[in-house]
Amino acid sequence: MDVIAPYKVKTISGKQKAPWRKAASVTAQKKECRKVERIWRKTKLHIHHDIYKESLRAYNSDLKSARETFFSNIIKSNNNNAKTLFATVDRLTNPPTQIPPDLHSTQKCNEFAAFYTDKIEGIRRAINISTSNKNVGLPPCSGKSNVAGMACFNVIDSKTLVETVTQLKPSTCCLDSLPTNLFKNVFDCLAIDILQIVNNSLQSGNFPKALKTAVIKPLLKKRSLDTSIINNYRPISNLPFISKIIEKVVLQQLNHFLASTGCYDTFQSGFRPLHSTETALIKVVNDIRLNTDSGKTSILMLLDLSAAFDTVDHTILLDRLENWVGLSGTVLNWFRSYLQNRNYFVSIGDFVSESTNVMCGVPQGSILGPSLFNIYMLPLGQIMHNNNIDHHCYADDTQIYVSLSPNDYRPIDLLCQCIEQVKDWMCRNFLQLNEDKTEIIVFGAKTEHLHSLSLKTSIKARNLGVIMDSDLHFESHIKSVTKSAYYHLKNVARLRGLMSTEDLQKLVHAFITSKLDYRNGLLTGLPKQTLRKLQLVQNAAARVLTKTKKIEHITPILKSLHWLPVGQRIDFKIMLLTYKSLHGLGPKYLTDMLPLHKPSRTLRSSETNLLIIPRVNTKHGKAGFSYYATNSWNKLPEDLRLAPTLSTFKTRLKTFMFALAFC
Repeated sequence: MDVIAPYKVKTISGKQKAPWRKAASVTAQKKECRKVERIWRKTKLHIHHDIYKESLRAYNSDLKSARETFFSNIIKSNNNNAKTLFATVDRLTNPPTQIPPDLHSTQKCNEFAAFYTDKIEGIRRAINISTSNKNVGLPPCSGKSNVAGMACFNVIDSKTLVETVTQLKPSTCCLDSLPTNLFKNVFDCLAIDILQIVNNSLQSGNFPKALKTAVIKPLLKKRSLDTSIINNYRPISNLPFISKIIEKVVLQQLNHFLASTGCYDTFQSGFRPLHSTETALIKVVNDIRLNTDSGKTSILMLLDLSAAFDTVDHTILLDRLENWVGLSGTVLNWFRSYLQNRNYFVSIGDFVSESTNVMCGVPQGSILGPSLFNIYMLPLGQIMHNNNIDHHCYADDTQIYVSLSPNDYRPIDLLCQCIEQVKDWMCRNFLQLNEDKTEIIVFGAKTEHLHSLSLKTSIKARNLGVIMDSDLHFESHIKSVTKSAYYHLKNVARLRGLMSTEDLQKLVHAFITSKLDYRNGLLTGLPKQTLRKLQLVQNAAARVLTKTKKIEHITPILKSLHWLPVGQRIDFKIMLLTYKSLHGLGPKYLTDMLPLHKPSRTLRSSETNLLIIPRVNTKHGKAGFSYYATNSWNKLPEDLRLAPTLSTFKTRLKTFMFALAFC
């Protein structure tokens, strides 16, 4: 019997697969339907059969309505939360990816914990060996002694606390006493106690020990990977919600101090207000386009670091906070308390590992972690400046680039010297440069002197989520975007019968339109034939939403949906960035590219907010942000350029662009 029908362990989920079936109207109609069904089966009369069919139609109608309401509520409550929307659609269209049952054990949890710890310790051991063999002349990097200090935090009031809690995402950790949604709902009852905890931490310079524990939950990187290999899992760190409240309060005060003292590197765009990966890429691509326009060759190097956030040395970081940023007293003590004596454990299902001490790294999953890493990387910008090398950073993604005039190869020597100094500095600061994944792209005329860089050049590479090619046509990037957009459109189309048109349109904007707008500020000056691939995606999305046949003309459909075509969406993004940069709502490096026109004598055009258009010679120069933005801005109507607020500008710009596209 055991051979034919052996015992097997089965996991039974207590969750109902269709929770909308519990709706009161559905339950009542189901009872009524069962009642008339029993009558019909008992009497076999045609009239009772007709009544049963009518009742069944009513039940199916109520069920469909309840299903639409269920998904509508999810979409409305998470309208600005793409992660939740993606998870909802993914759950409906794809089978769930779960950790196999054989990994649900304390032993496996300990193996995961040991793997993550050994990985970081291995990197630091390799760095120590490299450091002992290094002897590169590194320019001195010293702190900014003239920076005004920050010795104490400001205590907060209940209003600030409520605003802080409201801003935080309702993510729940298993260490939380209350689920975060419930915590927020009853926050009025807890506000006084939470306020006391936060202010006590700020005034004493101590971070609560109970909040220093993190929970690591392994997540499979891709569905297609082998679930039995530990390296195929990404460690996802969760922290208590109260910990995030304190961190958010500290971050707000730290950011205000850093902004007022100008401590941040101008070309560090990672996790900073008003900065983004798109603005960083626009700056780099604009510089490269202008170099090409001037007949120069550009060399772009993309540095790749291994587990950079996890290898940060706490002693060095505290030195940065003290001598580079100017923290002291209670504030410095608070950060010392925040970093030290932290620990984590791995959780899989109902099983957990033993607690493991964290000896280095900024806390993963924390609110302060990215900003602390930016501070840790401050000397890197000084090295670039000392070598007269252009650079741009986004957290641990660093881009270095130089331009070469014909027959002038001195910048290559400077670049080689700078790279050696960067390697040495990284070793001394426990950061590992992954040379196998570091890539070089050459834009413009190729040169034979690149062999001194000891790295192979590529014709394309992924840079901050964008595939850049050596001719800046972005064809590989557009191909990748369209492939991803069509995949999501297929999934959204499968849900068309599950929800209303209004909710379906929200999903289209969340999954398809967002893809089309993804860093589209880089696509200026591209041929219409190249942009047509993106336009076809938008056309397909409009047909899915409106159930329009392929033979029908698409322009009236786009107009009825009030959708700007792809070309106008690119111009809309550029004008939006221009307005923000001119009104202090964008990064300084974009503002510097948009000089205001100031006539030598007073004219009627003096107050019309016109910009100086730079001189360019080729299509590369005309595609650069500095030319394209200023030229397009000056063509806008005066009432648009002088719009008093961002919301007013958006409304007027949409109306103006819509008229250009469809009138």
